[in-house]
Amino acid sequence: MERPSPHLEGNSVTRGHSVAAHAGSVTSFVQNVLLSYDDVMHTGKGDAAERAKTRRRIPVAVDASDISCGFAVGDDFERFSQIDDVFARSRYDPVVHSERSELFFSTYRKPLTEWRAAKGFQQNDYAFRNATWHVADVFAEMYESRDRRDGFLDPLSMLRDGASGQVDLGTPTAAAAMIKHAARTAGADLVGVAAYDHRWTYTERFSVEASGAKPNDLPDGLDQVIVIGQAMDATLIETSPSALSGAATGMGYSQDAVVLLTIAQYLRNLGYQAEPSMNDTALAVPYAIQAGLGEYGKHGLVITPEFGTSVRFGKIFTDAPLAHDRPISFGVKEMCEICSACVTGCPSKAIPDGAPTAERHNRSNLQGVTKWSIDGEKCFSYWTKINNDCSICVRVCPFTRDYTSAKNRFWLRLAGSPLRRLALWLDRRQGRGARRQAATWWPSPLESNC
Repeated sequence: MERPSPHLEGNSVTRGHSVAAHAGSVTSFVQNVLLSYDDVMHTGKGDAAERAKTRRRIPVAVDASDISCGFAVGDDFERFSQIDDVFARSRYDPVVHSERSELFFSTYRKPLTEWRAAKGFQQNDYAFRNATWHVADVFAEMYESRDRRDGFLDPLSMLRDGASGQVDLGTPTAAAAMIKHAARTAGADLVGVAAYDHRWTYTERFSVEASGAKPNDLPDGLDQVIVIGQAMDATLIETSPSALSGAATGMGYSQDAVVLLTIAQYLRNLGYQAEPSMNDTALAVPYAIQAGLGEYGKHGLVITPEFGTSVRFGKIFTDAPLAHDRPISFGVKEMCEICSACVTGCPSKAIPDGAPTAERHNRSNLQGVTKWSIDGEKCFSYWTKINNDCSICVRVCPFTRDYTSAKNRFWLRLAGSPLRRLALWLDRRQGRGARRQAATWWPSPLESNC
């Protein structure tokens, strides 16, 4: 999913001149400060207070209804089965499964010399990428003999029994504050709480052993969902597509697993049920929106006011009495309607332009929801060509920027205002989203045998 730099909808030259004329009348702050883009991007560690400033002026919905979330769920809606997930299909469906897909997965497991001659795909790059996946892979492979892949096809299960009695956590608001504080201390970058919504639970899980369905046994009574967001390292994302950018994904999953297990065990130690989940059990995107962590983007990902698109989400299903958060709105839908950065940048043309639609590209899309949807088959096909996941749509999205910077927080306000076309023009002029050469990520030139 690639593009060199974001641009305005339609004729970029014509629109660029018209907006440039308007930009000539804006303050010197916009001209001299916003047009420079030399900030070092952060992962979010240690700068939560600065990033929290992005929410000061963001409206919060009165409830978590579908209208407030921006969901358009039709009468023909059908819950999703994990056997239709494109990664599950890559194991058994000849439309997706191929020698290339087998090679793609093998590159995460084997000691590598060189899978591609291009920079960013050398042994040193793959070695680091695979190392970042190690923690997540340990949990995923621990019970493979039992037909489990924890965190991907099944909930994380490395948990001890908890207390026999439930500790009084006070009011739901106090309890939610306590859990969020613990989660952030454990390493979470974003935390929100939503009510359990049966629509997002998979009808069934995928069984590797059977190459088909197995029951999705989520315990009853888990009425709250804690959604955890892990920021991905932006300096790695900037090298996408490369094996190094895959390291940002791997670290996101590994860190997610640690935080989810920590908070799930904390809840169990307080006497409550807690089921930690990454890609398994239920869809994460709608829960992140319901929990007030961000809005839905044209590229099918959640865009947050703290990190833009550069976030991965996990979730914990629990019966602890927690106050729910509410959806937010800061202009993402309106910006996506006039921006085509991810569309133009996607090398596999998996992201269509145009208005949200209920049309499905293939069986890996939800049935009965009007929204922007990507073609997962095309997307994954490109992954198998480069032997790495692709984060180009994350890199080029105008919202992916460092919000510890006051000028970027100002840009966010501009993007959420009627002057959003000016925000797009500024984004293009900044050169933000350009691909970084993978070799420059390392502190010194690599030896020839790396």
